[in-house]
Amino acid sequence: MSGGLIGLTIVIKLRHSECIMNSVRKKFSLKPSSKKKNGIWDNIPLAFAWRYCCHSVMVLIAVIGEGLSAPTLHDRVLSLVPLIPTIAKYNYHLWVFCYIPVAAVLWKLNRQRFVEFLYAGGVVSLLRGISIFVTGLGPVSGRDVNAGKPISELLTGWLQIINPFSALTTDAAHVYLTKDLFFSGHTASTFLLLLYCWQYPRLRIVALAGHIVVVAVVFLSHLHYTIDVIGGWAVSFCVFVAAERFFSHIKTAFPSESNRAV
Repeated sequence: MSGGLIGLTIVIKLRHSECIMNSVRKKFSLKPSSKKKNGIWDNIPLAFAWRYCCHSVMVLIAVIGEGLSAPTLHDRVLSLVPLIPTIAKYNYHLWVFCYIPVAAVLWKLNRQRFVEFLYAGGVVSLLRGISIFVTGLGPVSGRDVNAGKPISELLTGWLQIINPFSALTTDAAHVYLTKDLFFSGHTASTFLLLLYCWQYPRLRIVALAGHIVVVAVVFLSHLHYTIDVIGGWAVSFCVFVAAERFFSHIKTAFPSESNRAV
């Protein structure tokens, strides 16, 4: 008899505990952890690391190419556009102003979309590094001042450029990046961001305005040849289309919670 009472008591307590857990889940919107995730394709820190590493590799390839002599091209568009030194001096800061806030809003609106944007951006960076090296275009204006510089000095410049603080507070990028031309990173990065923001009408307008400003900065700084801007548009669009297909397959194969805000 006592064994039956003990068993009944245990059952009642288990049922009571289950009711408590269900109540807690409902109150704090807790869900069972049985849902699958996309692993590396759903990981913000890993996506940031990928984006930064790809950028660093791209800059490394570019600064190594700085030591090689390269021909200058005639550009009919640039011959009609005035060079504004102040804009040229702060072109990187203007890019940051038009790029980072919009990307942060995209992160807020759609976490998964932002992760995909970071991975696609990394691919664009790697393609840019390869393109810079194989095209080997000379400076848009001025002498080819870095041709023949020792690799040790160029690597010092690379370390300064991949450091976000020194990149913004020193002239390292102006000194050690004079031939990182085809294709334009300013154009490609902001155009890719615009494509990822396109589904949000208000953010799309801001991203489009920022992209137009950045392209204007590129021309007014004489930072790139016209073909570099066109190449930036083309490569970014192709990478975007390929990434859309890739992540569509990933989501089909590994269904997970999408569009989660952080």
